[in-house]
Amino acid sequence: MSPRPTPDFATVYSHLTSMLREYEGNPLHAQAEGPENYELVGPPTARSQGKPVWFGAVRLGKRYVSYHLMAVYAFPDLLDDVSPQLKARMQGKSCFNFTRVDEELFRELAALTQKCFERFKAEGLLE
Repeated sequence: MSPRPTPDFATVYSHLTSMLREYEGNPLHAQAEGPENYELVGPPTARSQGKPVWFGAVRLGKRYVSYHLMAVYAFPDLLDDVSPQLKARMQGKSCFNFTRVDEELFRELAALTQKCFERFKAEGLLE
């Protein structure tokens, strides 16, 4: 029996991190950035009661790579149009887990990330 192939989590992490990096400077910035953890936050606003706004993160774990979007936690209606395949990747209320690159799901996740960004702006969580 041949050994099971090892997932290339570094490639998955790179793809997902690139997705979030598109929002740096809008007014989001990287709070943590490294080979296993990337966090994107915004400055405090009146709506966030003076606390930084945590927008999202990517974390490389032992069994999968996690993509976190806080807007889907705060505004669950953002998930209304999400495909069953992407919902199947969810763990908890704001986390999507991947073990391999899936271009179709990543495109859908990128579109969802854009909706999350727009919603945070509309709600006054990002200025």
